[in-house]
Amino acid sequence: MSIRFLHGADFHLDSPFDGLSGEKAALRRREQRQLLERLGEQVRKWDAQLLFLSGDLLDSTNAYGETGDMLRTVLAGLGIPVFIAPGNHDWYRRTSPYARLAFSENVHIFTRPHLEPVGLRELGVRVWGAGYTDNTCPPLLRGFQAEKQPGILDILVLHGEVGRPRSPYCPMGEEELAASGMDYAALGHVHTFSGLRRAGNCYYAWPGCPEGRGFDECGEKGIIRGELTGESCRAEFVPLGGRRYQRLEVRVGEDPLESVLAALPEDTRRDIYRITLTGECAAAPDVMGIQSALEGRFFHLTVRDGTEPQRDLWARREEDGLRGQFLRRMYRRLEQARDEEERRTVILAVRAGLAAMEGREDRL
Repeated sequence: MSIRFLHGADFHLDSPFDGLSGEKAALRRREQRQLLERLGEQVRKWDAQLLFLSGDLLDSTNAYGETGDMLRTVLAGLGIPVFIAPGNHDWYRRTSPYARLAFSENVHIFTRPHLEPVGLRELGVRVWGAGYTDNTCPPLLRGFQAEKQPGILDILVLHGEVGRPRSPYCPMGEEELAASGMDYAALGHVHTFSGLRRAGNCYYAWPGCPEGRGFDECGEKGIIRGELTGESCRAEFVPLGGRRYQRLEVRVGEDPLESVLAALPEDTRRDIYRITLTGECAAAPDVMGIQSALEGRFFHLTVRDGTEPQRDLWARREEDGLRGQFLRRMYRRLEQARDEEERRTVILAVRAGLAAMEGREDRL
C-alpha cells in the first residue's frame, strides 16, 4: 500500500506586489497564475494520486475572474482528488471564491472549522481537514485522535503552526501530531520549506510558498512531492521555477559600480534584487547612478547605501589608555606583515577591536 502525492501551500494568488510598479505588479499576478499550470505538470510528471493545498492558495477572500477561471480549469483537468484547506488569508465564507465558483467533483474544499474525514476507499486513504472561517483559527488538534482502521492511511490537510502554542493560526505541538493517528500531515502557513519531520508515527511537513513575493521570501521556492506507505514516507522539495527575490551585500572599493558588477551572479535578468552597498567610502556612492546603470540586468532592482564614512584607523594610537595601547601593538604587527593578505587580516582585527571598544557593530 502506497500513495504518491503532491503538497503545496501559500500560493497567495492575486498578491498586490507592493513595491513594484502597477504594470510589473499586474505581470507578476499573471505569472502567479502560471504556477497553477506548472503544478499540473508536476502532477502528471510524478503520476500523483492526490494533491493537497494547505491554505492561503488565494491572498484574500476575493479573486480576479481570470484567477478563478484558471484555478477551476487546472484542478478539473488533473483527474485526481484535490483537497483544499482554506487558511487565514483565504478563509471560507459564503461570498468567497470557494463558495461562489463551481469546482469540479474531484475538488474537495474543507469548509468547517473542525476536523472531518473524506474516505477514498479505492486508494485506501482517509483525508482529514478543516477550513478557517475567519482570519484566525483555534488549536484544532488539541485532544483529537483518529480511530485507526486496518489498511487505511490517514492524512491531514491543515493550515497551522507547529511549536508556537500561542499562535492565532491553528497552533499544534509535536505531541498532538504524534497522538493524532495521522500518517502524514500536509501543513501550510510558514513560507519556508520545513523538510520532512516526524512526531511519533506521524510524518509532517510544510512546503513554504511556491514563489517569493518580497525580500523576506528569498531564494528557490516550490512544493513537495512524496510517497507514503504504512511504514514510511519520503518527501522531496520540487522548485516551480518562478522569479526569485534575492538580497546581495557588496563591499565597495574605489569604484562602487565595478564592485557590484564583480559580485553579480551570471544570470539575474528574471529576478528581483535588493543590493546593499557596504564598507567605508571617502564619498557617498552614487546610488541612483548605479541603479540606472544596472536596471536592465534585472526584472526589478533596488540599490541601498549602507556604507560608512572612511576613517583613519590609527588616528588615536598615541593616546594613553587601552585604545592607544591596542593600536600601537597592532600597528607594529602591520609593519611586520609579510604580505597583503596578512596586512588585511591585521586591519580587519583593528576595525573589529575598535568597534567592540566603542560599542558599535562594524561591517567587516
